[in-house]
Amino acid sequence: MTAIIRDPLQLFAPATVQVDHRPDGSRVLRSPMALGAVPKKLGQHLERWATAAPERTFLAERGAGGEWVKLSYAEALARVRAVGTWLLGQRLSAERPVVVLSDNSVEHAILMLAAMHVGVPVSAISQAYSLVSKDFAKLKSNISHITPGVIFVEHHARFAPALAAIAPLHDGVVVTGTAGGPGEGCVPFSELLTRTDAAAVDAAYARVDGDTIAKFLFTSGSVGAPKAVINTQRMMCSNQQAKAQIWPFLERTPPVIVDWLPWSHTFGSNHNFNMVLRNGGTMYLDAGKPVPGAPFETSLKNIKDVSPTVYLNVPRGFDMLVSALHEDEALRQAFFKNLQVIFYAAAALPQHLYEELGRLSVETIGVRVPLVSGWGSTETAPLCTDSHFAPDRSGVIGIPIPGTELKLVPSADKLEVRVRGPNVMPGYWKLPELSTAAFDEEGFYQIGDAVEFLDRQHPQKGLLFDGRVGEDFKLVTGTWVHVGSLRMTALDALVPVAQDIVVTGHDRDEIGFLIFPNIPELRKLSSNLPPDASVEELLHQPSVRAMVARGLARLKKEGGGSSGYAARAMLLVEPPSIDAGEITDKGYINQRLVLTRRADLVMRLHADQPEHDVIVPAGAA
Repeated sequence: MTAIIRDPLQLFAPATVQVDHRPDGSRVLRSPMALGAVPKKLGQHLERWATAAPERTFLAERGAGGEWVKLSYAEALARVRAVGTWLLGQRLSAERPVVVLSDNSVEHAILMLAAMHVGVPVSAISQAYSLVSKDFAKLKSNISHITPGVIFVEHHARFAPALAAIAPLHDGVVVTGTAGGPGEGCVPFSELLTRTDAAAVDAAYARVDGDTIAKFLFTSGSVGAPKAVINTQRMMCSNQQAKAQIWPFLERTPPVIVDWLPWSHTFGSNHNFNMVLRNGGTMYLDAGKPVPGAPFETSLKNIKDVSPTVYLNVPRGFDMLVSALHEDEALRQAFFKNLQVIFYAAAALPQHLYEELGRLSVETIGVRVPLVSGWGSTETAPLCTDSHFAPDRSGVIGIPIPGTELKLVPSADKLEVRVRGPNVMPGYWKLPELSTAAFDEEGFYQIGDAVEFLDRQHPQKGLLFDGRVGEDFKLVTGTWVHVGSLRMTALDALVPVAQDIVVTGHDRDEIGFLIFPNIPELRKLSSNLPPDASVEELLHQPSVRAMVARGLARLKKEGGGSSGYAARAMLLVEPPSIDAGEITDKGYINQRLVLTRRADLVMRLHADQPEHDVIVPAGAA
């Protein structure tokens, strides 16, 4: 392995930004670094590394015996060409794409790359819609919308109910992975590898260009109903070119990552997977998940085995990781051994986790590994900004990446951010009116988020995510409540009780919190209760309620007015529901849907005579 670099000055490109001030009060931000030459298609990276480093491991996953089964770049290209041959015989097109229902796997990767190689769009749909959902409503909606010609599942028996639910909605071929055995009427994945028609594959590959639709990725549904976002080859390739320019260490030290983030989401697929492919790195597929118990233990074992050079996760994953790092010296040593950058995305990392990761890094290897973030969406493939520098605090989403412009538009007392660049979608599949409405008169995508400057006098220090424009509300006093920033402050104040928080108080005179509790942490703190104590028993413990009351009191003391703290809170027994759209499979809470679905709890929370389960700040009457 090339020498490990941790110095931000060597890891990252200089942090610079141009700001154009307009007469209407808006500002346009861009990187002074020009975007370099962008490949026409993602397949060029696979072909490059299959030639330049044919024996290097590209993908690895656990085999039946627990060993790592590895696939080289040369082997991957050979399989992609064989699967591409089979796909060309299936009458596929943008109107009949490839759909993947199961989670990340080597076979999933090969099918995804093969489809894009021969110009057929691929759509990975959240596994939760097939395995967690009870009514399959979102899955049915997605399948009806994109009418697949091929559907892949890794394990037929596990997905049989979902396949039965969608059977009337398509006429595609079902392909099953080797892990679960063949299903009746299905094509085994091994059959896709039996023949390669080099001339046909090469001809199809030659027709693929930057405008070719590579993927349909569904939005998470954290805001509104899920929509199929058109992802072109240009979007993905330009994003990775920009990433390589601002993270130049990727080309000097091909990334080695351990990753669980699903390829049904842009972060896991377009950011993480494509980053490995573009830079000739190695991805170890992590079958673990940041949920209590065995799945997360799998992730920890994988980290010990691999010692990644870059580690990427969502805040919930880091929450659980920090707890494990405290308890396991061998894990700490393995985790930090080769680590160059830690990257979090999709939501702000609570400050206490940010500080603790930095402290553990210094304690373990003597230096602080840069902990950075970025910002974007499914519609932007995904990055628009990146903190290619070491920020002093959590929540800094960076500055515009090369080739991407941000327009900051005053909206109430916020700065709404809009995006333009080669990484931005052409639109939503088969939704022309929504597609048109998504862009302003200058062609900037109206993403719906707000940002603020960390330091207005020094914009190169980066932007802070300032919540969704549509989430903020006013109290009856006329004071604006900034939901995104309040939520992050509250999560820090309510450690370790709160897993997530929904902010209430629209058109009321004070703020409330609906708190989704961190049940594993509460069990640790409740040694007086049996291990199988109910959630209700945990939440009604006087010690737990006292911790919430003290956290609310701290927030009130530091909040600076009625818009900065909650006057009352309620711990929720029922976890957020995937079927109801309250939460995505990466753990993002849909604030609007929670408030709608739990309107009765909001009424109880804000009642003139609150019930016994409403908690107020310590010291309040």
